[in-house]
Amino acid sequence: MDGAPSAALQLQQLPPTSSASVVSEGSFSYKENLIGALLAIFGHLVVSIALNLQKYCHIRLAGSKDPRAYFKTKTWWLGLFLMLLGELGVFASYAFAPLSLIVPLSAVSVIASAIIGIIFIKEKWKPKDFLRRYVLSFVGCGLAVVGTYLLVTFAPNNHEKMTGENVTRHLVSWPFLLYMLVEIILFCLLLYFYKEKNANNIVVILLLVALLGSMTVVTVKAVAGMLVLSIQGNLQLDYPIFYVMFVCMVATAVYQAAFLSQASQMYDSSLIASVGYILSTTVAITAGAIFYLDFIGEDVLHICMFALGCLIAFLGVFLITRNKKKATPFEPYISMDAMPDEGAG
Repeated sequence: MDGAPSAALQLQQLPPTSSASVVSEGSFSYKENLIGALLAIFGHLVVSIALNLQKYCHIRLAGSKDPRAYFKTKTWWLGLFLMLLGELGVFASYAFAPLSLIVPLSAVSVIASAIIGIIFIKEKWKPKDFLRRYVLSFVGCGLAVVGTYLLVTFAPNNHEKMTGENVTRHLVSWPFLLYMLVEIILFCLLLYFYKEKNANNIVVILLLVALLGSMTVVTVKAVAGMLVLSIQGNLQLDYPIFYVMFVCMVATAVYQAAFLSQASQMYDSSLIASVGYILSTTVAITAGAIFYLDFIGEDVLHICMFALGCLIAFLGVFLITRNKKKATPFEPYISMDAMPDEGAG
């Protein structure tokens, strides 16, 4: 036949190094995804333990005659150290894996908090009563674990080096500029209704948090990636874009914390956890997909399975937080009856 060579013949004519490089690149991408996911899971798990350690310290001091301030106890300082270690792990994870993979893994902290809450329950339930009381937590944890597995397995494999040139190019790209315009308009409208019209609906407040949070994670990935490249010998700290991203990261994180604090004064923490996780994850993945082009080149099946993983994780977090008791003003997170009698250490 005089036609063009078949696909098989063309593949045979490719240099041997070509197919080998594709395989090695794919395995390297998967390895980076795995490192990033493990760092994020470790970080969220340690942060959850740290927060509960500090709550444990406050509760024991409040229930004893120990005159020491909380910051003079070893338990509180251990919690602070673990919190910094966990946050460092989450921060570092953004340098290795796509933003779209790291953001949904915050479900790990919800799973860990649910397990710790069950361990330190006040009541002594009979097995049947215990299962009936905590069946939603068990189902939610199971769904969150399944969702996390799908997220890690079908995460995008976009591993662009976070050089100053690449970050600047993404920042001035027209899709991201258009996205930023829409986000700024939406943020201003929500802020107007929240401040001027007293629209204190939880969705309004947590959408403000989510919009700020999407910028936080975009800038965190840029800063973390440029720092890792600098540590590896490819200095990126002489690019002005690094400091622009750093300032935006700090500013958006501070305002995000301020809105979260306002929400916590009006709504139950479990409701904030579930609604906030769903909104923040959705907006952050959208921002990452536009800024870092996370899903470019991914096939439809992988994208659909990744979306399914997100939905399952959303449902799991919703069930976990739905099962929590409504907090009363002075009700401790961990019951005093579950604590030993000796003073805080």
